[in-house]
Amino acid sequence: MKSKSIFILLLFVAAAVCVNAQPPKTPATPGTTFGATVTADNATAVAELPNLMADKQQADVKVTGKVLDVCPKKGCWMTLELPDQSTVFVKFKDYGFFVPLELIGKTVVLEGQAKKIETSVAELKHYAEDAKKSKEEIEAITEPKKEIRLTANGVLVVK
Repeated sequence: MKSKSIFILLLFVAAAVCVNAQPPKTPATPGTTFGATVTADNATAVAELPNLMADKQQADVKVTGKVLDVCPKKGCWMTLELPDQSTVFVKFKDYGFFVPLELIGKTVVLEGQAKKIETSVAELKHYAEDAKKSKEEIEAITEPKKEIRLTANGVLVVK
């Protein structure tokens, strides 16, 4: 009888994880905020981030940019477009909030911390799997990547 109770409990936990393991369904209309409250005042274009970080390892920033991708599993990360066709990877402070897939193509302002980091091959492959990249694309990841990563306290949809 005890094993049956444990099985039922595990079944409920698995169901809860499956239900929660998806991006929020919140509309991404202009003015919507995810995480901490953010205003658009004094935001810098994300394209300026490399210049802002030139002589710094980390900095508090407020940037605006177009969202290219959102984690399709939970909405736990997103990427912003840079003019050279590369991207800036954004995670959310303390895993404290997620964003909807509807943010893709929207312009946002985010406030948080930018850091220069080297992302490991294992982590790059993990994010590629989250993004549902093909097996070939994932296997092609063989080198760590030096990048600027943002950790957002909050995200504001502006258009």
